[in-house]
Amino acid sequence: MILLISRKLANKLFDAFSIYRWNDRIRPINLVEMDKQAHKAVLAFVIASMEDKEATPIDWEYIVDGIVFALLKNIVLSDIKSTVISKIKSDYPDDYKELNKWVVEQYKEFIEDENVLKKFEEFLINDSENVKLELSILKAAHKYSSKREFDIIKRANDSFPRIDIIEKTLNEEVEEFKHLKAISMLEDKENRTLFNAMCLIEQLRYQVRWSQTPRIPQTSVLGHSMYVALLMYFLSKKLGACKQRLVNNFFAALFHDLPESVTRDIISPVKQATDNFPKIIKEIEKKICDEELYPKFPDHMFPNFLPRLKYLMGDLPEIDDEFCNRIIRNNKVEKLNDKTNVNKIYNENIYDLVDGRLIKVCDDVAAFMEATKSRDHGITSKQIQDGIAGLTKKYMRTNKISGVDVKEFFIEFYTESFQY
Repeated sequence: MILLISRKLANKLFDAFSIYRWNDRIRPINLVEMDKQAHKAVLAFVIASMEDKEATPIDWEYIVDGIVFALLKNIVLSDIKSTVISKIKSDYPDDYKELNKWVVEQYKEFIEDENVLKKFEEFLINDSENVKLELSILKAAHKYSSKREFDIIKRANDSFPRIDIIEKTLNEEVEEFKHLKAISMLEDKENRTLFNAMCLIEQLRYQVRWSQTPRIPQTSVLGHSMYVALLMYFLSKKLGACKQRLVNNFFAALFHDLPESVTRDIISPVKQATDNFPKIIKEIEKKICDEELYPKFPDHMFPNFLPRLKYLMGDLPEIDDEFCNRIIRNNKVEKLNDKTNVNKIYNENIYDLVDGRLIKVCDDVAAFMEATKSRDHGITSKQIQDGIAGLTKKYMRTNKISGVDVKEFFIEFYTESFQY
């Protein structure tokens, strides 16, 4: 029997919502690790898509692994400034290697898969191999997303010493990656096509979820999407997903709320206000995306980018449900029946499988975690209590979804709530 990821791992990953960035600076808004890594993941997808060529294909699994492993590392080392870690890396390489091994050790109680832990350690130890294109993409996404954060805090910190040095350093570090087409376009001051498109998506980082009720910690739409992507990553590993399925599941989860960049977050009770309202909302989201989001990625500048993005999002004429299981066969998108054993039949790279049903499960688990975490911190409301009760009721009645036992995860949380 395949179970959803453990409560312990779900809690550990959730810590990234409470890790503040630029913690020694004035911050006009909350800047947290989960949001930073989400922004980096989106950038990595765009940068890698523009570098992916038939002659030199991108190792997408390495991209996804690298995104996840960097977040895991930062959760453990959040108290150490990046400048200190860089100094350790350059001046004490042996100690830096031991530090990375120690980081991996911290996850042995959370991650059961020895192969994941082995790849995690290899990635951390070999993170100086700048010759690898995929590693350059990850570092470029990291540096550019840091620069965007700095743009936010710069004015508030103008009077502090060294702020100009930080700006100069970040600009120089981003400049090193201008050989990558996307970075060159983002830094182009005359043609702002890609910059404007990424700014629109970046707005998801500043959209607060559950905006009508206080919560601790607050979560953004983009941070939530990243958390769903992390859950899908580890669930895909448990399913023994092939490479393409793993990559698809991660990015489909990351982009599942992308339409909210142009519509804003609409809470579930409002979406369910009338029987027709969910369908109406979807129609409006599609129309606005067609008018405001998709045109920002013209095909002559971003060949084949939109078809791929729309497939991952489930925004295609062949699909009437963004959370359906789907494949591509003979160059055609197919929606799969929910009873189809996708793990047995379609777990091969050639099928380009997306586990839409499980992405919906992880989306609900993320909402459940957001609600229960706030409740456990002593901040609750009718909306939070209704959310917890509704999701618990929904999945307590569920046996399996796509071969995964989801009920056990909620039983574990339900049992735990009586231990305080």
